[in-house]
Amino acid sequence: MNAQTSHFFLNGAAGKLQCALDLPNIPPVGIALVAHPHPLYGGTMDNKVAQTLARTFVALGYATARMNFRGVGQSEGIHDDGIGETDDMQTLLTHMQSHYPDLPLALSGFSFGTFVQSRFQAQLKEQGCPVQRMVLIGCAAGKWDVSPVPDNTIVIHGELDDTIPLIDVFDWARPQELPIIVIPGADHFFHRKLHHIRHWVTALWD
Repeated sequence: MNAQTSHFFLNGAAGKLQCALDLPNIPPVGIALVAHPHPLYGGTMDNKVAQTLARTFVALGYATARMNFRGVGQSEGIHDDGIGETDDMQTLLTHMQSHYPDLPLALSGFSFGTFVQSRFQAQLKEQGCPVQRMVLIGCAAGKWDVSPVPDNTIVIHGELDDTIPLIDVFDWARPQELPIIVIPGADHFFHRKLHHIRHWVTALWD
């Protein structure tokens, strides 16, 4: 992402996982994990939305980690429909907590990454380890079985998203009474609209 980005590898259940770490200029106030879009459609941890999320969390003071899902970049294994990817997110969290213990956790994702993070959040909740907050960009509701999320979750969607129609996200959010921030004129990848992601996450963060 920038000169401060460091790269490392972890041993996951399906092989090594390629990861990236970005740190703030202050002692971290939390850990943030960013999940990228669908691996079978070109999604990587260097996706521009994923990078925007990473930059935003670093600016908020979070030690921020991303990884390439199975079969992407230098990560080994093959795509596992979000199941193995959720397990790999736990591997990444365990690593981060070993280096930055006792810090709150924020989960964020874009598109397919929102599905993975919703599953991971539900898993952590069952373990008695609730997350501080979540950020979902281009939520994959309607395409994937996105789990319910905490009521303080920030959901941002493009008005003109033709990959995940806005109506599908409303249908998912309605039973949860979960607000959605709709960016006028934005497509699925937020071309020329990325600054809105940083603005709204920063503005709404406690």
